[in-house]
Amino acid sequence: MGADGTRDAFGAVPGPVPPVPEHAPAPPRPDGTAFLAWLRAPRPEAAVGIWRLEHRTRPQQDPELELVPGRRLVTGALLALLVAWCVWSLLYNGYVGLWWLLPLELVTPDSWRYGRAGALTAALVYYGYYALIGGGLLVAAGRMGRWAEVWRRYGAPRVSGLRSTGPSPAPAPEDDPAQWPHLRAAGADAAADRLASDATTGLMRDTDHARITRAWHAARTGRRIEAFTAAVRERGAAACAHPSGARDLPARVARHDLLTHQVRLGTAADTPKNPYAYRGAGVGIGPDLLGTSLLAVGPSGAGKTARVIRPVAEALCLQALAGRAAVVAVGAAGTDLGPDGQYDIVIRIGHPDSAHDLDLYGGTTDPDEAAAVLAEALTGDLAEDRRGAVMLSRLLGPFRAVHGRFPSVQELRQLLDGDQPALEALRRELDRAGHQGMRRDLDAAERQIGAGGPGAAFADRIALLDRPAFASFDPQNTGRAFSPRALDHPVRVRIDLPERGHPDAARVLARLVLAQFLAAVGQREDRSLFACLVLDDATGTITAEAVRGMQRLRSAHAGIALALRTLDDVDSPLRGPLLGAAGCRMALSGITPWDGKQFAEAWGTEWIEARDITDRQIIAETAGGRAWHGLRRAITGKAVTARAVTVRHVERERWSASDLAHAMPPGHAVVSLATVAGERTSPLLIDLRS
Repeated sequence: MGADGTRDAFGAVPGPVPPVPEHAPAPPRPDGTAFLAWLRAPRPEAAVGIWRLEHRTRPQQDPELELVPGRRLVTGALLALLVAWCVWSLLYNGYVGLWWLLPLELVTPDSWRYGRAGALTAALVYYGYYALIGGGLLVAAGRMGRWAEVWRRYGAPRVSGLRSTGPSPAPAPEDDPAQWPHLRAAGADAAADRLASDATTGLMRDTDHARITRAWHAARTGRRIEAFTAAVRERGAAACAHPSGARDLPARVARHDLLTHQVRLGTAADTPKNPYAYRGAGVGIGPDLLGTSLLAVGPSGAGKTARVIRPVAEALCLQALAGRAAVVAVGAAGTDLGPDGQYDIVIRIGHPDSAHDLDLYGGTTDPDEAAAVLAEALTGDLAEDRRGAVMLSRLLGPFRAVHGRFPSVQELRQLLDGDQPALEALRRELDRAGHQGMRRDLDAAERQIGAGGPGAAFADRIALLDRPAFASFDPQNTGRAFSPRALDHPVRVRIDLPERGHPDAARVLARLVLAQFLAAVGQREDRSLFACLVLDDATGTITAEAVRGMQRLRSAHAGIALALRTLDDVDSPLRGPLLGAAGCRMALSGITPWDGKQFAEAWGTEWIEARDITDRQIIAETAGGRAWHGLRRAITGKAVTARAVTVRHVERERWSASDLAHAMPPGHAVVSLATVAGERTSPLLIDLRS
């Protein structure tokens, strides 16, 4: 018992309480083992979309299709060994005579065979001849039993697997990426030594390696090697930091490989519908694929956001930290597109606590360009009418000429409603400033509004943003307003749309962001950064102009990732062009047969080899034949038949609408990928959960 006579729950006497430590325990020293293993891991060249990190290359065709089936191969090898053993037994024991010793008697003297030259000589002669005959039998049996093929198929892979389980030897210094050989080759040995030290001691991360590598290429191009070396010697792995100062994301939900610029989406299923080279391999996506744009379609709960959109947004944020990309992620408020710390700018439209706002006019000073983008956002989902953009331009131009800025939401609504006091005030200011051309534009716009032109539709749509819930929405605050023109920098932006209670306003804002993005990325002077717009819900945002803009993104080093619950959320005439504009198409489990039909048509058909097998019963004509057939029927329970195989080449859909709607397992998706260079994959069934 203790001092107080108590015992613990197990009847043991509790020991003395240890004293409280005076200092907090020291954290463990960083270890660079994990980083070095990642850096030195093999990344072989692979087909489009394959996750290259530690990938094991497979042949394009299944060897089992062209070789003997495994069961028949093993059985034949064992039978050949048994036959060789039986033949040797018959020869050695003299059951077939001693004729097989005749060659030995013809080529050797009698003194060697009968021991007159010594017992050792006779033993060597006879056992050497036995080995020669036995070896010949084994060679013949090996050829007949395909022993070499058995070894290649079953023995060699297991031996190589046992060898690969051991620790891999460290690469030579000139081939070790942790020693930064490309810096040493350029004479920056001091910078290479500092970076190698940080990598070994665990002070370097994958984002640091990617960022410094890009900074090094920029330094060599701009002839700023001395400045780069000085920065690296001073700060080590923290050199050339992102403008935000961040070196990593707060959390990661997907696997990323910044050396190949890939994010892992899942694993290709081991199914005959997938090409053999992809079966069991990881599937990854990067800027080379996102440059053709990604379209993911699946019902709620299928995993569009958690398993596709957020990993893509997360990968682009990592690329931005490395100075390689700029990303704008758009979703409804509450959508899990990553924590606030993952982004540089978080825009909560209509939220009074939002530190930033969205520029209604995309940061442009040209009234015609601002009018075209705003018209696309307001009425792009309606019938195309160029007159609407012209009318807006005739309002925006005079207002900017007078006030030096574009109108706010409230002021624009007054003009579109034809408010006479507002129009008269603007007209007086134009007359005072002597802008007679602008006065004529304003008069023409007023006539269009009075004649019932597109002004009514614009006024109705802009009224959606002139609500008390958007009182804090100030698109003209140049200190807070964000514009996609900032995508010349590695910026990370998240825009939360007011989906709840204001779905129509959210669609207008989503179309506005999409239109501004398409207009801005094509005008960038520096296209070294990959710019990407990630739209979690594209319902009501796809217009004819947006589809045309998506097709122009490949040459602008930009892309879009879109998610839809169903293709019915897109106007019927635009569904086919949308699927054609998106190079990467993904159909998630649970889609309807109507959506599946659209994907099946987009993926087309392929020629396959169809085999028709027919069994024809054999009729015996003799008594012996009938007896034999009766015995076989009694043993097997089946009639004696002859099998005929007919091979035909037929054209069939790669994935039918029925297969997409009913045969796809939960948590899976069928995806086809395409690169900017034009390389494509056939539709792949992948498991998004692995």
